[in-house]
Amino acid sequence: MWINNQSSFDNFILLGFSDRPWLETPFFVIFLVAYIFALLGNISIILVSCLDPQLDSPMYFFVSNLSLLDLCYTTSTVPQMLVNLRGPEKTISYGGCVAQLYIFLALGSTECILLAIMAFDRYAAICKPLHYPVIMNQRRCIHMATGTWISGFANSLVQSTLTVLTPRCGQRVVDHFFCEVPALLKLACTDTHVNEAELNVLGALLLLVPLTLILGTYVFIARAVMRIHSAESRWKAFNTCASHLLVVCLFYFTAISMYVQPPSSYSHDRGKIMALFYGIITPTLNPFIYTLRNKDVKAALRRALTKEFWVRTR
Repeated sequence: MWINNQSSFDNFILLGFSDRPWLETPFFVIFLVAYIFALLGNISIILVSCLDPQLDSPMYFFVSNLSLLDLCYTTSTVPQMLVNLRGPEKTISYGGCVAQLYIFLALGSTECILLAIMAFDRYAAICKPLHYPVIMNQRRCIHMATGTWISGFANSLVQSTLTVLTPRCGQRVVDHFFCEVPALLKLACTDTHVNEAELNVLGALLLLVPLTLILGTYVFIARAVMRIHSAESRWKAFNTCASHLLVVCLFYFTAISMYVQPPSSYSHDRGKIMALFYGIITPTLNPFIYTLRNKDVKAALRRALTKEFWVRTR
């Protein structure tokens, strides 16, 4: 009766943390603060990467793409979560759910490929320094970034369509705080083996393959770094790569635990925790990981706080 009174036929109910109401207010504050930090951090990275000439390099071009991804990533889910945490109705419209599903999955898929490209960029810079300007020229960087975004949105179109078309027999109560593939497939009233197989195959392609390439790339990078004679140059290379590896670990291992498994074995509580990591915590921490460990970005941010910086960029 509560479900019927609180939502129309066209709405999904996002249970979120309604089974633990005492957590809703603390989570509202935590998510709001995290979202504000994510906005400020990622917008700052995008601005200084685009406006500061000293950050005009392939590495920061891809970092700004990552920040744009994370900015959109959090915006696709967090505002709706905040509304549901504070409001009496834990609902989202059918169209809103489909849009959220598609955008969130598209951005996540794009980030999987982008992190692999960023690893290749570091490999070219450290292992092929003399050929780096040719290998990672501006045109190629733009093509790689464009291909990454197109691939991510194309993958989402396939997975989202198959998920949305799965019969649910009127079930609209989603035990999650946003619309995600595993949680929606749990509502299916028909056999979902085809969906599960498709999800695992695409999950392996977009998660395990890029992760394997990243790890293999860093084996070559580690060997190259050990051959660098200058301790300062060796530390700078290690510092840059450590930031990227930390981002990779935070994102990939939580996403793999969700998407490279049969949805039939999906655990609601575990799914919510993992989604918090790759959906909110990682996008919030990424700009701080890159700035706190990177002297160039910290220097660019300090320059951005001066009046002379904005006069020069006009």
